[in-house]
Amino acid sequence: MRKFNLLVLNEWLKISKKRSNIIPYVILLVLSLAVGYMTRTFATDMYASGADFTADSLQPRGIGQILAILVIVGTAGIVSREYSQGTIKFLLIRARSRTAILASKYVTVLLYTLSMQVVAAVALFLSGAVFFGISGGEAGISEILTSLLYSTVYCTVYATIGFMLGILTKSTGVTIGATIFATTIDKLVISRDFYKYVLFPNLNLAAYKDGGAPMQGMTLSFSIILLCIYMALFLLAGFAVFRRRDVA
Repeated sequence: MRKFNLLVLNEWLKISKKRSNIIPYVILLVLSLAVGYMTRTFATDMYASGADFTADSLQPRGIGQILAILVIVGTAGIVSREYSQGTIKFLLIRARSRTAILASKYVTVLLYTLSMQVVAAVALFLSGAVFFGISGGEAGISEILTSLLYSTVYCTVYATIGFMLGILTKSTGVTIGATIFATTIDKLVISRDFYKYVLFPNLNLAAYKDGGAPMQGMTLSFSIILLCIYMALFLLAGFAVFRRRDVA
């Protein structure tokens, strides 16, 4: 386990040492303040407290979607960049299995996603506290954590898609472009029964809030199971290709 942790640490250092690493976190901070200011200025009565603002903004239909894009951009090259820079050969000659190496990269992607979620939640809460106060409103810690969970699921699925595409295409540009394109069409609803088995309508678990549903016949447990199946398929495809690919 210690050896695997060192692999994860090595991958995390690769991300954190990049000069551009701080940019997504700064964007989240600035964006949170900007949205809070504009909402307070142009829609004064929209939120009764900072907690209401935070819980609503974290959802995939709000800043949560931008957060997913930042996660995609930040992690898309974790595998493909090894190919483009020619460092994949040196990585694979270590006394570690390909599965362990790729797993360490995926765990790093998950940690990066979680770090972005935490920063977004803190930034939004601070912005909400400044512009809307911390008292009153209907939302509390539980509502914020629920929205954070919904956003984390949404971003994790897209990070996994990007991770898989990076392995399959070996192109950071294609990975970013294809995954961001998916985020722009995932709100599309096709009124056909088969569509509930497609990934997109199941991504936003917040749609089940207050007894709602993305489509008729869908339930929260149904969406969770389907997301788990899709995630497993994405990872199986990525690991299978990576383990068999010739890098000579």
